[in-house]
Amino acid sequence: MAHETEIDPCHATGAHGHTLVLERILNGTPEKIWKAWTTPEILAQWFCPKPWWITDAVIEPEVGGRFAVTMNGPDGEVMPNDGVFLLVEPARRWITTDAFIKGWLPAGPFMSAEIELTPLPDGTTRYVATARHWSEETMRQHEAMGFHDGWGTVADQLNELLPTL
Repeated sequence: MAHETEIDPCHATGAHGHTLVLERILNGTPEKIWKAWTTPEILAQWFCPKPWWITDAVIEPEVGGRFAVTMNGPDGEVMPNDGVFLLVEPARRWITTDAFIKGWLPAGPFMSAEIELTPLPDGTTRYVATARHWSEETMRQHEAMGFHDGWGTVADQLNELLPTL
C-alpha cells in the first residue's frame, strides 16, 4: 500500500497564518448579534471605537453582497471601507474581505474578517473575530493601529447595546 504524504495546504497554496484574533463572551444570543451586524442603523451605534463613528453603511448579507462603511474621526478623518461577503451563515459565521468590491471587482486587499458565534447554555454567545492579512507587514500594521484595543472596544460597545435589541 502506497504511503500518502500529507500536503500542508498553506505551503502548497502560498497561504499563511497572518492572523489577529479577538474573543469575547457577549451577553446576547447569536440572533441579536447577527441583527447588530446586519442592520446599518444598529451597526452605526457600535462598530467604531468612540469618538469615531460610522456613516454610509451598506450591508447585503449574501455571498458577493456588499459590506461597506465609512469611518469618521473627530478631527475630520474619513476612512471609507468597501468589500464583500465571502461566506454567510446567518447568526453563526460570516466572512468579509476588502480584496473585492461588489461585482467581484478586485480591490486593494488589506484583510478578510471572520466572525464566529457559538451559543452558550446560559444565553450568552462566544464571539470570535479573526482578521486575516495577506502579509506579515499588513498584520503588524493592523496590530500597531490598535487591533486588540480597537476591536476589543467595539466588541464591548456591542455587548452594551445587545440588551436593548
